[in-house]
Amino acid sequence: MLRRGELHIADRAPASGCSVEEAQKYTRWLATHHYENFNVASWLLPAELHQHFYNLYAYCRWADDLGDEIPEPARALQLLNWWEHELNACYDGRPAHPVFVALRETIVAKDIPEQEFADLLKAFRQDQKIKRYPNWTTLLHYCEYSANPVGRLVLYLCGYRDEHRQRLSDATCTALQLANFWQDVSRDMEKGRIYIPLDEAVAHGISEKDILERHFDDRYISLMKLLIARTRAMFAEGVPLSKMVDARLKVDLELFSKGGIAVLDAIEEMGYDTLHRRPSISKTKQVRLLGRALVTRAVATNRKPEDLQNSIAVNSLADSYQECQRIVKAAHSNFYYAFFLLPKPKRDALTALYAFMRLVDDVADEGDNVADKQRGLAKWRAAFDRALTQRSNAPLNEEPNGVSVLPALVDTMQHYSMPSRYLHDLISGAEMDLTVHTYPTFERLKEYCYRVAGTVGLTCTHVFGFRDSHALDLAEKLGLAFQLTNIIRDVREDYKLGRVYLPEEDLARYNVSPASFGLSEATLGARELLRFEAERAWLLYKQGAALLNLIDEDSRGTLWLLTHTYSALLARIESQEFAVFGERVSLSRAEKMVFIAKARFGRLTEENIIEKRDRDRRRPGGTGVRRRVS
Repeated sequence: MLRRGELHIADRAPASGCSVEEAQKYTRWLATHHYENFNVASWLLPAELHQHFYNLYAYCRWADDLGDEIPEPARALQLLNWWEHELNACYDGRPAHPVFVALRETIVAKDIPEQEFADLLKAFRQDQKIKRYPNWTTLLHYCEYSANPVGRLVLYLCGYRDEHRQRLSDATCTALQLANFWQDVSRDMEKGRIYIPLDEAVAHGISEKDILERHFDDRYISLMKLLIARTRAMFAEGVPLSKMVDARLKVDLELFSKGGIAVLDAIEEMGYDTLHRRPSISKTKQVRLLGRALVTRAVATNRKPEDLQNSIAVNSLADSYQECQRIVKAAHSNFYYAFFLLPKPKRDALTALYAFMRLVDDVADEGDNVADKQRGLAKWRAAFDRALTQRSNAPLNEEPNGVSVLPALVDTMQHYSMPSRYLHDLISGAEMDLTVHTYPTFERLKEYCYRVAGTVGLTCTHVFGFRDSHALDLAEKLGLAFQLTNIIRDVREDYKLGRVYLPEEDLARYNVSPASFGLSEATLGARELLRFEAERAWLLYKQGAALLNLIDEDSRGTLWLLTHTYSALLARIESQEFAVFGERVSLSRAEKMVFIAKARFGRLTEENIIEKRDRDRRRPGGTGVRRRVS
């Protein structure tokens, strides 16, 4: 039926009557290559649904292109009729076209009714005949066929068949379709179509001729404001659906809805002139939307508390974890987003660890009185021991601020068989910062780094889960690499605080005076010294990368993200020729969101866990990190 070269997406399609494997390979290719936005969204779904989603997408993509890419309406209608014939054959158990060979597997597995597929074809046929919509009612009727079936198909895919969810889905899908209409006014006119309700235009003093001649003025702005307000109301109407589906589907709903709202925002930001320009969403904005959706998903995934006999203890433990979460969120650390890649029990455990470490670190960093800080750390050590042994509380004046995190911490340590010495060593590292301001040798610095960073790696690895004891050695190496990265980045700030972490033996080797770190620009010797320390860190990163395959699979995304982020920071410092004496070197929020997406949806290996250095890149720009200070 389809002529050779008539439809671009047909070029890669296998022959009619192909095997299911060939058909699914084609639908997967089509879904992951035709539109980037779909590719991102599809990977947010549970993995077991990916192929089914590809099959649905291929059907919709073909139907849409048959209606939109064929220039002659009569021919387009002929092809749409042929496509419906193929659909009927599929439901009769006789699929022939490769898209339907693949789709048949989804239809049977998910028991999807034919009506939703057929309704989409009604919309594409209507596009060949109707180019104007006299009022809002006729436009919404079109959306019932052009948009709403897509949402219902996804619900069927995820096992939801009730009318209530379908109505909420309809509101969201219609809102998305309307947002696209207002975004594509200029593009649709090139195809001879106007989706703006003409009666609403007339009410604003705008004729069809005004639209076709692209007369932009306050009347059109007023019209767009009304249409956008109505569309926002429809998005709001569909919001409850995200609370009525599996958390794994929730992120898709959040992303699609926020993406549609972002389109409306873009129209407003560019002054509503969609007659002459098509507003678009920047890549940075897309990354932010993805990151926010991921965080929303993670927060929404609730873990049911274990059935404890003592309800007071349950509440106390829950409150303790909640306080830990508050501390972590307020800290704005690189660790914050990494936590959300973990299952909730592990995420809660890392939250408890981080909160405790944050509070201990704050004691060492706040104020100028060393004796007061030492007393504060002693209180934390004693409180930690009391919590471990479940002894009665000390007098109030002996309890450190923030002691409410300890029930969550002890619960975490018991659940993940974590030695208490790790956290005692961490407190010892904070105590070292109060009295030790220089380090004669690298071995002495390693002792400090183990206490303040190696212990972090060790505790996290217990939470991640491991079977090979070698994992703990690798965790220490990564902790040391992270700390060396921080030391290199913060060398000037630390000097101002009276601390020089770089070993004195290394300063002597490169003839660098500690006072050099107080300058506004690095001397040649200081750059070479920092380069030497960076090489040490890179070696540790490479050695520690093997940890990825030694921990539980559900924790690898978090380890990958943390390691990639810190190594990217070191790569940024190195690419800037160790210009750490001026503006603080950092990674942008957009870059971090990209790393999150890669950690969640990409292929994670020892080879790509570490960011490439400039000298290792094979092409300009490399992968992942742009060369600029942010």
